[in-house]
Amino acid sequence: MSLPDHNAIPRWPLEWPAGWKRASVRQRANFSTKRSVDGRLSVIQSTTRLEGEVERLGGSNPVLSTNVSLRLDGRPRSDEEPRDPGAALYFNFKGRATVLACDKWNRVADNIAAIAAHIDALRRVDRYGVGTIEQALAGYKALPADTAADWRAVLGVPAEFARWSRGQQLDVVNKLFYELAKQRHPDRANDDGSAMAHLNRARDYALAELGG
Repeated sequence: MSLPDHNAIPRWPLEWPAGWKRASVRQRANFSTKRSVDGRLSVIQSTTRLEGEVERLGGSNPVLSTNVSLRLDGRPRSDEEPRDPGAALYFNFKGRATVLACDKWNRVADNIAAIAAHIDALRRVDRYGVGTIEQALAGYKALPADTAADWRAVLGVPAEFARWSRGQQLDVVNKLFYELAKQRHPDRANDDGSAMAHLNRARDYALAELGG
């Protein structure tokens, strides 16, 4: 089974990835452009810059998640500045779910630009020939690219789960999923369906890992 579709991850509001620390103090960044009156990047400018870097990296299925509401084309608006300026980019790279996130800076546009600059730095690793992009990303692979990737916690599997056979594990995963689905169905949870989508992704991760 393939990895869950990143399009199920909300572009708004921000879905911060599990395992990534949040900044306690944020700073003003110096990312700039000549194509604005004050020289500061707008959200759409930094988003365009990020999209180009992901394409040049060879990443696929990118989803940018922020607390900025969306334009009609699905990109974040440039006329909002939420209290939480964090940004998280989910994408696939050579068959692996990957995430890069930043909230060091006090503007959403600057955190998006920081992720773009980081990807550019990763590409330079290959150009210089000292290492590979895969080696540079190795430190991130231990972190789930989606909070649903920690499917054991989402489903609430028991402590003895690891000692059971694969068949028993699959049975438990499906049983727990259906029990939680009754609670998180949009009709009962009274939400926009994001809780159910999160649960669906958790089951997909479980089945992908267990070979179900």
